[in-house]
Amino acid sequence: MLADVEVVAETGSTNADLLSRLGELNKPLLRVALHQTAGRGRAGRSWQSVPGGMLMFSLAWPLSRETHALMGLPLAVGVAIADVLQALDLPVQLKWPNDILRDGKKLAGILIESAAQKNGGTWIVAGIGLNLQLPEAFEASLGRAVADAPWLARMDRNALLAHLLNALAKAFEQFDQHGFSAFQARWNALHAYANQEVQIIDHGQILQRGIATGVDVSGRLLLQTANGQIPVLAGDVSLRPVDTV
Repeated sequence: MLADVEVVAETGSTNADLLSRLGELNKPLLRVALHQTAGRGRAGRSWQSVPGGMLMFSLAWPLSRETHALMGLPLAVGVAIADVLQALDLPVQLKWPNDILRDGKKLAGILIESAAQKNGGTWIVAGIGLNLQLPEAFEASLGRAVADAPWLARMDRNALLAHLLNALAKAFEQFDQHGFSAFQARWNALHAYANQEVQIIDHGQILQRGIATGVDVSGRLLLQTANGQIPVLAGDVSLRPVDTV
């Protein structure tokens, strides 16, 4: 399935732009912004951007699956993006449920939103923010470590976007047919905290603590706890390694 492409110098949020236009779309649409003034992450968190220092885009794509059958999609998107970056000699890992890490620091984030189609199926909007080259002052302003990929910033942006779009298109089609099961093994192979002790946090409160053994066929994080193995749903919770909490 081919996608149309739009590029704008600045917008509030490419995800919000596409969500507001789903009723008029009849094919996939990729919207790229050089700068976002109101970018969003998971759980309503803001996504701060650096003009020219990040690759920020959203892709609207129709799936035949209903909304309730999209569990694991953010993880599948993470696998698709990681595969592209690995092929470009950029070693990365995946942090459950939707971050891409380089050297243990956040390199990219994913936000998946959705809306039901009138005649069945679901429109999904996948927002991606990929750090390319960030000034030191930006990391200081965030108050936490982030990663970038300066040499990737020198790559032709159109070529990089084409690689990512092709990978995402294939991933959406594969997910539509097989669900997250088609991505489970690949995600677990890139799991940043495999067999490490982690805590699951919700609004500052620790919900669970245990050894992260991987994800199941639905994309739920599997924790080995004192009470046995438990699955954790993504929702708005966050994962933190114990030694950094």
